[in-house]
Amino acid sequence: MVLLAAAVCTKAGKAIVSRQFVEMTRTRIEGLLAAFPKLMNTGKQHTFVETDSVRYVYQPLEKLYMVLITTKNSNILEDLETLRLFSRVIPEYCRVLEESEISEHCFDLIFAFDEIVALGYRENVNLAQIRTFTEMDSHEEKVFRAVRETQEREAKAEMRRKAKELQQARRDAERSGKKVPAFGGFGSAGMTSVSSGTIITDTIIEPEKPKITAAPVRPSGPSKALKLGAKGKEVDNFVDKLKSEGETIMPTTGKRGSDVSKVLPPPVNMESVHLRVEEKITLTCGRDGGLQNMEVLGMVTLRVTDDKYGRIRLIINNNDGKGLQLQTHPNVDKKLFTAESVIGLKNPEKSFPLNNDVGVLKWRLQTTDESLIPLTINCWPSESGTGCDVNIEYELQEENLELNDVVISIPVPSGVGAPVIGDLDGEYKHDSRRNILEWCLPVIDANNKTGSLEFSIAGQPNDFFPVSLSFVSKRNYCDIQVTKVTHVDDDSSIRFSSETSFVVDKYEIL
Repeated sequence: MVLLAAAVCTKAGKAIVSRQFVEMTRTRIEGLLAAFPKLMNTGKQHTFVETDSVRYVYQPLEKLYMVLITTKNSNILEDLETLRLFSRVIPEYCRVLEESEISEHCFDLIFAFDEIVALGYRENVNLAQIRTFTEMDSHEEKVFRAVRETQEREAKAEMRRKAKELQQARRDAERSGKKVPAFGGFGSAGMTSVSSGTIITDTIIEPEKPKITAAPVRPSGPSKALKLGAKGKEVDNFVDKLKSEGETIMPTTGKRGSDVSKVLPPPVNMESVHLRVEEKITLTCGRDGGLQNMEVLGMVTLRVTDDKYGRIRLIINNNDGKGLQLQTHPNVDKKLFTAESVIGLKNPEKSFPLNNDVGVLKWRLQTTDESLIPLTINCWPSESGTGCDVNIEYELQEENLELNDVVISIPVPSGVGAPVIGDLDGEYKHDSRRNILEWCLPVIDANNKTGSLEFSIAGQPNDFFPVSLSFVSKRNYCDIQVTKVTHVDDDSSIRFSSETSFVVDKYEIL
């Protein structure tokens, strides 16, 4: 079989779409299609007509014809089978069999025709394969797009996390009466000086702004343009002057402000054996209810500062029933911990490292059980004639917890003024620069487990999300504590100090 061309034409022989599979001029194909209606004999049931050089195999499509032009020596049975496949392809791309619809999807039809016939010969394909080939569906492309979307989501999440850290640092600075430190940008500097109860905060020396004068001729010589680090020298000079006057300058640490704010101050009296039980929560809730994800990560960290207390064991009291996963350090005897809840080294003759923080036990709790949410927040904005009335309330579900320095941050629209506060438990602060209303509560515990805030402001309900929460606590969420420290040799008790902290990494109602 040699197929010369496949075309969709009108009953008058006008070509709408034509695909030639051999070398043929446009004039030649238009002449063949124009002669086709004149060759058909009315009243006969044949689906092909012949001339001296070619054969027309056709099928009526309402007001149109699907026509195949082949050589006379081609197999008529194969021609008819190919014609049926061509006729089935057209409705796949055209809703109605009309001239305008065919013209609109002409390229889709041509691509499909190319999948049926190659160089004049029929390909062994069916309708489903043609659909798949023309869609050009690529698994690699899907994987690439999925990876790209994941990277974008992670970048946005990291951006929100950084912004939250900066917000937390500013809140803590404002709460302690200090000036809000500047973050980012050239020339920003901040320091704190304490002497005789006098606090000097964030002193920045700004150079006098030069007056703008016309300079038609650019002078030669050394440039006096802005140089990086110049502001730092001025601040250093100011610090030196303070020192010369007897002021005590507090050294700056490499920790970010948010990291400092999320850690409770260490205990004053630290023993030679000191333990830290730290937990961090990440939680995401829907505004209409439903816990999307909650993860609590905890760790017991040991620090030994005296040689004679290096060979010790820790007695762990695990009263948690939430279904957390426990994991010990690789050098810890897992069998001893599993059988007796005792943390000791695999080799009892070895000692724990001195003057180093060693994580000996960690745990993880991941759940979507709403009953395990430590503090639920319900934000209910409702539209009114002048804007929105927002009612927000909290409820402590874990009554054993005591949350300190709780700050619930609610976004508010910009450029509409301050919110009008109604009923309020605790205190509030409106940050017009960051467009956030902060609801501050010094403590939430079993005696103060519920509270509410009402305010009105112009805006839409979606303007008040996501609501974020931050707090610190001296009680951990998962009830795991070190109750006793003993010596390996004689099981004698050893005095130890401990500190417990439960802080927020991310707590959002979306």
